[in-house]
Amino acid sequence: IPVLSPETARRLEIRDARHPLLEDILRKQRKPIQPISMALDEQQRTLLISGPNTGGKTVALKTAGMLCLMAHAGMPVPCTSAEFPVVEQVLADIGDHQSLAESLSSFSSHVVEVRAMLENAHRDSLLLLDELGRATDPDEGGALGVAILDRLRKTGAFVLASTHLLALKMYGTNTPGVLNASMGFDEQTLQPTYVLR
Repeated sequence: IPVLSPETARRLEIRDARHPLLEDILRKQRKPIQPISMALDEQQRTLLISGPNTGGKTVALKTAGMLCLMAHAGMPVPCTSAEFPVVEQVLADIGDHQSLAESLSSFSSHVVEVRAMLENAHRDSLLLLDELGRATDPDEGGALGVAILDRLRKTGAFVLASTHLLALKMYGTNTPGVLNASMGFDEQTLQPTYVLR
């Protein structure tokens, strides 16, 4: 049963969390699931996740968002323990929303989604950004991603973002309140481990 943290000590902490759909799929395939754990609080509200493609970054974002929504709906969550801040909204930019009908490229659709998040984000938001700064030149995407993360960090919202961009990784290393994390990779087997560190 998840805990909703008090307004004076907001936390987002999940221990041994599993995405319900992924757990169901892997169970049917008789494959093990690698649970994830993360912890954020008032001093560290932004988590920046890097790691290999197909390594689990997007699943980590979706798991945190899904479990937060489940907790707010009064449902138990698949974790050993969970605590969430009370949020008014969970905003997400996950996936490619390219649209030929609306003349939106991958990059422009990303910018449209992020713009809406910037306009609506506030202290009682949980924001999920997958591959922030994607679908453009890495230097420009990195600069744009840093500006976006910095603006969102200043709203007081909880932010989970994934990236491959060096500029964002450096921002996470050098900015108070931002934690860097990575999905594991086994260099001997050249396979992702799906472990969030």
